[in-house]
Amino acid sequence: MAIPKKNQIISIVLKALVVISACAGIFLSALAAKETFMGGSRVFMYFTIQSNIVSALIALIGAFLLLGKRNIGNAWYVIKFIGTVSITLTGVVFTFVLAPTLGKYAWNVQNVLTHVVVPVASIADYFITAVYGSVRKRHIFLVVLPPLAYAVYAGIGYAAGWEFSNGIHYPYFFLNWGSPAGAFGFTDELPYMGCVWWILALFAFLLVIGLIYLLIVDGLKNLLKSRTGNEIGRKNN
Repeated sequence: MAIPKKNQIISIVLKALVVISACAGIFLSALAAKETFMGGSRVFMYFTIQSNIVSALIALIGAFLLLGKRNIGNAWYVIKFIGTVSITLTGVVFTFVLAPTLGKYAWNVQNVLTHVVVPVASIADYFITAVYGSVRKRHIFLVVLPPLAYAVYAGIGYAAGWEFSNGIHYPYFFLNWGSPAGAFGFTDELPYMGCVWWILALFAFLLVIGLIYLLIVDGLKNLLKSRTGNEIGRKNN
C-alpha cells in the first residue's frame, strides 16, 4: 500500500530530524573530553552511537525512497521495525537505568539528542509508516539480534582489555563481567545482578516492546481500513 502524500511529508520531516539529531549528537559526543561518559574518539564503541548511526541510515534510505517515488519493499519495513526497537532500548536504558547513576552529568546536549530526540522521532516515524508495510509477529525475534551482537562485541572487548573509557573495560555497568555480581550472581549494590541476567532482562524487554509496537500497528491498520471503508460507503451513497 502506497504511503499517502500527507504521511510522506510528516515522515520525511521526522527522518530529517533523526538524521540531523544523530549527526549532531555523535559530533558533540566525539568532541567531548575522553574522561566523560561516552566522550571522545571512543564514542563509536557504544551501543548508543551505533544504534543512532543505524537509525540515521534507515531514515536516509527511507527518505531517498520516498523522495524518489520508489517502491518501499517490505524488507525496509522489517529493518525499520528492528531499528526502532533498538533505538527504543537506547532511550529507555539511558533514561531509567544510566541517567540516575550519572546524575547531573547525564542531561547534556549530546545525550539529549542521541538518547531522547532520535528515539522519539524514530518511534513516531515508525508509526507513521508501519501501517503501510507488513511486519509479522514472526519478525519479533529479530529485535534481539542487534543487542545480542553488541553484547558479544562488549564481551570480547572486556576479555581483550579494550578501554571504553579511561581505565574502564566495559561500556555500561550492566556489562561489567568483573563486577561483584559477575555473570550469574547478585549483589546489594550496582550492578545488583550478573551480566547474564541483565542481558536476558533486556532481551525480554525488547520482545515485549516489539510485540506492543506490532499490536499498535495492527490497531492503526484496522482503524485505517475502517475509515477507508466508510469513505467508500459515503461515495457510493
